[in-house]
This record gives sequence, structure tokens and C-alpha cells, in this order.
Amino acid sequence: MESEQQHSAASVRAVEIGVAVVIFLFGALVVFDSYRLGADGRRRAASRLLSFLCRTVDLRLRRSDLRPCFAKHGVRSRIVRVARGAEEILPVLVPTVVYVALIAPLGFYLASTLYIAYFMCTWAIRRIKIAAVSIGVSVAFFLIFEIWFSVPLPKGPLEAALGLN
Repeated sequence: MESEQQHSAASVRAVEIGVAVVIFLFGALVVFDSYRLGADGRRRAASRLLSFLCRTVDLRLRRSDLRPCFAKHGVRSRIVRVARGAEEILPVLVPTVVYVALIAPLGFYLASTLYIAYFMCTWAIRRIKIAAVSIGVSVAFFLIFEIWFSVPLPKGPLEAALGLN
């Protein structure tokens, strides 16, 4: 059993505590947002927080765990492969996070133009095509959402300068 724990990727207790912390953080976010919005979801949020506290106390009171190993060595190699697969995901994830962060200060249309242009630049396409496609898509979005469906999307300083607010 000692050697099994040495080759373990994580103990069951560590994983359970991690899940309990995530539940707590989610509950804290719901409580914060409920007070901010004045919503009546405080009971649900309080029950999530209470669930976290009970689970944590339960984990702390247990002296020994029947399953000391959450993931054995074979699973560890799979976890490493998944982590290496992140190399394929990050080139898309990071620009997407930046895009979402830019929507508030720049507005949806300018952020979308930059996002499309960034990915087209990675494909080594000529700049005139990049400009035409990225601006054309944003103009199409504006026509579809703002004009045809009357759904206002976040606007930034460019739209204000053009009088499109």
C-alpha cells in the first residue's frame, strides 16, 4: 500500500478537498452576486456554502481513507498526455480570452475585427484580404444584430466616434 501511494497522481482526500473548495467558491460567487443584484437566491447560495463546510469537516474528521489513491501511475501518464494536449488548445484559448476581455473597453465589433484578423494573420493571408474579411464580418454582424434584429451589442469608442451608439 505504501508503494501504491508513492505512484499515486493524487489522493482521494486531496481531490475531494479540491472539489469542496470549488463548490465553496461557486457558492461565494452566488452569494456575492445575489447581494449585488438583490436577488432571492440567498438560500441556495447559503446551502452551497453549508454543504462545503459539512464536507470539509467530514473530510477532516476521517482518520483513514479506504481509497488512498485517486489515480494510479497508469492514469498519471494519461494526465500528462492531456496536459501536453493543452499545447494544442492554448493557441486558441489565449486569444479567445483576450478577445472576451477586449469586448468591454473596445466594443463587440472592434474586438471581433481584431480577433478575426489575428487568426487570419496566423494563416499567412495577404493583409488586404485580412482587412476585407475581418471588417466585412463585423459590418455584417452590425447589420444583422443592430439593424435587423434590434439586438444592441456592447459598443466602444469607435462606434461612439462614428455616431453608432
